[in-house]
Amino acid sequence: MSFELRLGVNVDHVATIRNARGGGHPDPVRAAQLAAAAGADSIVAHLREDRRHISDDDLARLMETIDIPLTLEMAATDEMLKIALRHAPHAVCIVPERREERTTEGGLDVALGHNHLKRFVDQLTGNKAIVSMFVEPDRRQMDAARSIGAPAVEIHVGAYCDALTGGTEAQAAEQIERIVDAAGYGAGLGLQIHAGHGITFDTVGPVAAVPEIVELNIGHFLIGEAIFGGLDSSIRHMRALMDTARARSQSEAGA
Repeated sequence: MSFELRLGVNVDHVATIRNARGGGHPDPVRAAQLAAAAGADSIVAHLREDRRHISDDDLARLMETIDIPLTLEMAATDEMLKIALRHAPHAVCIVPERREERTTEGGLDVALGHNHLKRFVDQLTGNKAIVSMFVEPDRRQMDAARSIGAPAVEIHVGAYCDALTGGTEAQAAEQIERIVDAAGYGAGLGLQIHAGHGITFDTVGPVAAVPEIVELNIGHFLIGEAIFGGLDSSIRHMRALMDTARARSQSEAGA
C-alpha cells in the first residue's frame, strides 16, 4: 500500500466539443499540456472505433508533444492493437466498447474473454506497455486479469458514484465496500489497482481513501468543470481532494 495516488486526466471530451462544430478548436493536445502543468501525472485518451472524439491525428500529436505518460484506452480489436503497437504509449487500458453507448457503461468480462484478451496483453506487454483491464469491482475479474498476465486493472467505480449522488446511503455503502474488497484482493494478487469513471468532487474522497488504489483516471467531470472555472483550477482542486482523502486514511490507519 502506498501514500502516492496518481491522477490521470482524460482529454476525450475536449475533442467531443471540437468535433461538435468541426475545425481545430478546442485542441485536446493543448488541454493535455495544460493538465500536465496543473499537476496531472498522466494523460488518458480513448481512441474509439468510430473516432467520435479523439482522432488518429490527436493520438499522434499527443505522443509527440506531451512530456508525461500517455494511457491509450482502446477496445480489444486488431485495428486498435496495430495502432497501439505502432505508437507504443506508456500504458494501454483495454475497455469494452459498443457503438451505441454514450460512454463506457461497465467493465470487461475478462473471465469470459480470457483467450481473446490474453493475446492483446502478451503483445502489448511485449511492446513495453503497462496493460490494464477495465473491470467491475469483483474478485472473479481480478483473478481473470491476473491469469492472463495483465499487470494492472482499472476498477469501474461508476455504480458507487451513481449511488452516492442519486441513490441511498445503504446503496453507496454497499458499492464502496465492493471497491474496497476488490482493490484489496487484487493488490494481494500483485495487480496494480487503478480506478475511474464518474468521479466528481463529491465522490472522489472515499475512492481516493482506498489505500491499494494507486491511480485515478478522471475526464468528463474535469472538462465540464473547466467551463466554469478553468482546467487548471478543476485539476488542482481534484488533486487537493484526492491528497486530503488519502492523507486522512493513512492517518486513521496509523492511529
